[in-house]
Amino acid sequence: MHPAPSIIAFSTFSGLGLGLLFWLGVDTTAPTGWVAFAFFAIGYIFAVGGLISSTFHLGRPERAIKAFTQWQTSWLSREAWCAVAALVSMGIYAFLLVFFDTQIHVLGWIGAFFCLMTVYTTSMIYAQLKTVPRWNTVLTSVLFIALSIAGGALLSGRVTIALVLLVIAGGLQFVWWKTGDTRFKESGTDMNTATGLGNIGEVRAFEPPHTGTNYLLNEMVYTIGRRHAEKLRLIALALMLVVPVLLLMLPFPHVFGVLALLSHVAGVLVSRWLFFAEAEHVVGLYYGMR
Repeated sequence: MHPAPSIIAFSTFSGLGLGLLFWLGVDTTAPTGWVAFAFFAIGYIFAVGGLISSTFHLGRPERAIKAFTQWQTSWLSREAWCAVAALVSMGIYAFLLVFFDTQIHVLGWIGAFFCLMTVYTTSMIYAQLKTVPRWNTVLTSVLFIALSIAGGALLSGRVTIALVLLVIAGGLQFVWWKTGDTRFKESGTDMNTATGLGNIGEVRAFEPPHTGTNYLLNEMVYTIGRRHAEKLRLIALALMLVVPVLLLMLPFPHVFGVLALLSHVAGVLVSRWLFFAEAEHVVGLYYGMR
């Protein structure tokens, strides 16, 4: 699919913010006062900013409120409800910590749960799509959650746990790429099955359905050279995993921690661009681009 900047920003920054809020929710000795205010403010800026950016990709952003009405069938609607539950519960939790120096652990755990559920429902918007075999795997949800809690640990200053989680998230990203490369072929979808004409012989495209570009080509068919993809994968993995791990192992953790966070975010942005650019939607078969 065409990698829209708003969607890339949404999936990256909202996951990072929700990951930070998750760690604040499960922390048995969460910060209080203005320190807590600073951490929660950062978490909300990333989470809310990311969620708002997703509305700019909608054809009619003013109708975004209608997303809440389809929770029984739509993962987008479930994401919206989980996001509201997470932000409201964490908001109350933060209010008590900041202004009353009071920590209600149950409320924090509830908020943390809905933070992870928001990330999960976001991932399922893509993982449910059988028309994009690369996405249609449980690894998509696992990867989204792993990157969220790893980035959240890094943003909250949990150096030791961040080191472990970064390695796990980096490994999952590598596995997701490698298994994803074969999923389109393994799905058994080709021109014969796409047209339903395979029973009468081998089907091939005589000419494309359209002489020019259209919505389907702009939104669901995007090609990227294999060499460019491999280079970008190496860059993403180096930025999201290798550089942050090396920086976190150096002295002066506060200085290098900031640099590690910036590197990690840059790496995730590159990987999310690839997530959409390499999507391989089956509709591309009709245009001879798969």
